[in-house]
Amino acid sequence: MTEQIKLSFSPDLSLNTEGKHVRDGLSTALLLGDNLWLSCDERTTIERLTRLSDGTFGEHRSFDIYDYLDLPAQDRSEIDIEGMGMADHYLWLVGSHSLKRKKPKRHDSIPEQIKRLSKIKSDPNRYILARIPMLQDPKTGAYTLHKEVEDPDKPGNMLRAGQLRGDKSSNLLTELMEQDEHIAPFMNIPGKDNGFDIEGLAVHGSRIFIGLRGPVLRGWAMVLEVEPEEDEAGILRLKQLSKKKPYRKHFLNLRGKGIRELRISGKDMYLLAGPTMDLDGVIAIYRWRNAVNGDNEQVVHNNELERLNEVPHGSGENSGKDKAEGLTLLDDKQMLVVFDSPTEERTVGENDVLADVLRVVE
Repeated sequence: MTEQIKLSFSPDLSLNTEGKHVRDGLSTALLLGDNLWLSCDERTTIERLTRLSDGTFGEHRSFDIYDYLDLPAQDRSEIDIEGMGMADHYLWLVGSHSLKRKKPKRHDSIPEQIKRLSKIKSDPNRYILARIPMLQDPKTGAYTLHKEVEDPDKPGNMLRAGQLRGDKSSNLLTELMEQDEHIAPFMNIPGKDNGFDIEGLAVHGSRIFIGLRGPVLRGWAMVLEVEPEEDEAGILRLKQLSKKKPYRKHFLNLRGKGIRELRISGKDMYLLAGPTMDLDGVIAIYRWRNAVNGDNEQVVHNNELERLNEVPHGSGENSGKDKAEGLTLLDDKQMLVVFDSPTEERTVGENDVLADVLRVVE
């Protein structure tokens, strides 16, 4: 039986404006010390839970991203945060950058249902790659976000929140992808249709690795690599990584799966991978050895990836539920997985949910 850990959320902080509970849409997870940072895909906040004496996580605190960044849309529309990472006193976060196709509604007429399937929507706040200063309290061990704060390692130097240049319909990253030979044909396709869709971020020093749920090219998934740097105006730009472009593409044969989450341990990268389309299917965790050891683009064949664990997913009566979205390392032998759309068996009471603990197989 899979070991599980309870995550407890505050009833005062857990509902968005549409009444959706934060536990019902968890999209990424990051453990820093005793703090478990989580995001829900239909909010403008990120959540902090703290490890309690019994091993569960609680003491829920919520941080509104509007307090730290100048988001493209001022109507408090969702950010769809799909990845978080930490390095050099900065919390990095990334939105999905994806388009959405409307769903048919059963109570509508057939012509109206067909028409809805033709409509594609863009959420302005999804186009975000940003960093926010984060410091650990030496007394309590708790991590807290700041809009601007002095660097504890470099007195007199200020850390400040920043984001990649962008607007309500794009940013620097999507502008580059619209010119890319592999990705450009998928930029106007919704994420759930195998279009461009970010799900996962990991940080190694100044290098940011971005996992793509889509597109998947003949079974091959992609990881983008960039190195953001701050310009004179405080806006993030992308460092030129070669004579031709400011990013690298790494191709991984996950046999049709897209990437749901990335985590780095030492030189290795752990990948949570599952269906790119909106369907039930195998979700598994892979290890990519020496992923960050080098500065060249890589093509990684399936037999060069270690398939570590299969993750439970909904099927049958639970179709569309228990979709593994977030992965974080508890220690060098255990990983924590959180789920979008949890089943009734995974929810506890009105405000708690169970996350799975999986062992790292050597």
